[in-house]
Amino acid sequence: MDSVRAKKYLGQHFLTDHGAAQRIADSVADYLGTPILEVGPGMGVLTQPLLEAGHDLQVIDIDHESIEYLHQHFPQLSQEGRIIEGDFLKLPAEELIPGRADMPFVVIGNYPYNISSQIFFRILELRERIPAVAGMLQHEVAQRLCASPGGRDYGILSVLLQCWYDCDYLFKVSKRDFNPPPKVDGGVMIARRNSRTELPCDEANFKRVVKTAFGQRRKMLRNALMSLFGKEFPYADHEIFTLRAERLSVEDFISLTLMYEALPTDNLTTP
Repeated sequence: MDSVRAKKYLGQHFLTDHGAAQRIADSVADYLGTPILEVGPGMGVLTQPLLEAGHDLQVIDIDHESIEYLHQHFPQLSQEGRIIEGDFLKLPAEELIPGRADMPFVVIGNYPYNISSQIFFRILELRERIPAVAGMLQHEVAQRLCASPGGRDYGILSVLLQCWYDCDYLFKVSKRDFNPPPKVDGGVMIARRNSRTELPCDEANFKRVVKTAFGQRRKMLRNALMSLFGKEFPYADHEIFTLRAERLSVEDFISLTLMYEALPTDNLTTP
């Protein structure tokens, strides 16, 4: 088997720029002693430099044709049982790195554009085991994940990811460097686990406040959060409620959630 046919329904766009693949692999050089899970390796353009760097590598792909290609072209991974056919979004955590259920692992990949957000929600579910995640996304999505408060790129996933990870946008990759070319350029980023171990508020409430605030992002929080806080509440004159969601840091959203939780129970609403 000399190649793999890109499948539109899987969002496959194979990276052809080996220089970009090397730079992506280099982004996790600090994690040489930590197992690496590559998601969606396709034909192994990123797999090769990761192996050459000496990483403890496991790969997972949902595409059977890609799995066959990897078995044929990466016999070392094949013989050691390090090629998994499965869905990263659905496979139980203990099956992602077989035999090492309690070990941390880094996630890397040229991620399918059509499920990039879902991949990061999955990362958040597994955050206690994932010290870093790196790889290729749509340029705009990578920018959004790494955005700072105050810009139009800053949104729900920015806050939820940056609550637990420090994010850096690394470089842009032209859509011409893929086969077939996608409609948009790619962007490479890395997120490294920060020191936060828990929230001082309920995590479900935190997510609820963030999502509700950004649900009407052009409105001041006093109006955007009315469905949660009610029309009249003790903090209505607080300066934070004159801002829009895109102006708030993670710490601001935590403070906002604590205010929500401190409301009398007859004020609270549960969507």
